[in-house]
Amino acid sequence: MNSIAILDFGSQYAQIIARRVREANVYCELFPWDAPREKILSINPKGFILSGGPKSVYEENAPYIQKFIFETGLPILGICYGMQALTHALGGKVDPSNDREFGHALLEPLMPSILSALSQVWMSHGDKVTQMPAGFIALAKSGNSPYAAIGDMQRKYFGVQFHPEVHHTPNGIELLKHFAVDICGVKPEWTPNSIIDEAVARIQKQVGSERVLAAVSGGVDSSVAAALVHKAIGDQLVCMFVDTGLMRHKEGEEVASAFRGGLGAELITIDASDEFFSALQGVTEPEQKRKIVGEKFIRLFEKHAKELGQPRFLVQGTIYPDVVESSSSDKSKAQKIKSHHNVGGLPEDMQFELVEPLRFLFKDEVRLVGEALGLNQGLVWRQPFPGPGLTVRCLGEVTPERVSRLRAADHILQQELIKEGLMGKGGKVSQAFVVLLPVKSVGVMGDQRTYQEAAAIRAVSTEDFMTADWARLPHELLAKVAGRIVNEVQGINRVVYDITSKPPATIEWE
Repeated sequence: MNSIAILDFGSQYAQIIARRVREANVYCELFPWDAPREKILSINPKGFILSGGPKSVYEENAPYIQKFIFETGLPILGICYGMQALTHALGGKVDPSNDREFGHALLEPLMPSILSALSQVWMSHGDKVTQMPAGFIALAKSGNSPYAAIGDMQRKYFGVQFHPEVHHTPNGIELLKHFAVDICGVKPEWTPNSIIDEAVARIQKQVGSERVLAAVSGGVDSSVAAALVHKAIGDQLVCMFVDTGLMRHKEGEEVASAFRGGLGAELITIDASDEFFSALQGVTEPEQKRKIVGEKFIRLFEKHAKELGQPRFLVQGTIYPDVVESSSSDKSKAQKIKSHHNVGGLPEDMQFELVEPLRFLFKDEVRLVGEALGLNQGLVWRQPFPGPGLTVRCLGEVTPERVSRLRAADHILQQELIKEGLMGKGGKVSQAFVVLLPVKSVGVMGDQRTYQEAAAIRAVSTEDFMTADWARLPHELLAKVAGRIVNEVQGINRVVYDITSKPPATIEWE
């Protein structure tokens, strides 16, 4: 297999490294630094990338490079902490720096190389290499790092103190591509078509001739997952759409049209809005909401699956950011942020075996696969929608009245963004929605005092949904949306705009 193994030492950027490598059409997988040898080598990597991390190599219990990594004789690229761990393991010296480097820095290459294309880089470190291991030479320096890049040309071991994976390092992807393709010899064959071919083969092997049930929500993830499975097994697939009463404006009609007309798959629609609202009555805690919705989904599928001959397999549109945010620290070194209904919110006694063809794909890869499958552009570029639906955008208690209020306000926002050409493929806004807050404030309408709820507009720009920046929407547009919401939606008298990036916030409020 043509692949690169990325070892995660606890970096906030580890998943971004994986994205950048895949953007170079190179397959890679991310592993905890202490993952078992057999697991890491199971993908038959042609090289290793060591991520950054928050520790210092001289701290007690600091992450280290396992011995077998060196025994493979394969090329290694260490990034930030990865470079320091490589230096430390091979007999070099790493010391705390009196002057730390955080943010932009100027890189000065010391000889002609791929580094010549990088002048401005992103640094984030408090330690630095003060003595290189035997066999290494300095390849570049910065104002505070005499060894900002080092290399052992014979063993093909390299280290960079900066982060080539972030957008703050222009042309950084070229360095990662050079390492993977030119140094490791990986063929850049990770393309949408190759992803489809591999997924189809994997699905066919997993399910055989059995019938499969797909949970679809109208979002891009579940749609592409269902399309992949349909391509693999055809009429063995039955799609099921559960109308929870927590969907966006006319969502049910759009889902039915997309699947019956575009995909050609069998679709069963279930109206379960009363059941969901009943289960959520009085619940305000976000994690509890997600788990309630997750379990209710599965129980409904189990109930209706009996009418279909009890299919053993359930398709879900789980993607990699869902897995990362739902994971616990003992499994992936990533802090649990929140349970996604199709990952952390599933009941332990679930009767289905999951089919998750997108589990290790990023959102942008999912869209490319959807396009390659020939799905409708409107479906492929539809903005993400959380599995628990408007539950997680209706802060506080979820009631039919409040959800109706939220749905109406959100529809106004979508209308105005579409008019301005800001949504969909090529649009500047990746995701936008309204959040209804359980906060009331005093207002004045028609000389009358009001005491009603507040709504928050959330709009972000992002490529991978692992990180996101708040969208700089025109003030005139915000004013128009706010005016329409206050005038047209009964029960809302105040609109605010969320200008928080991810991190520190998540994209969704709950």
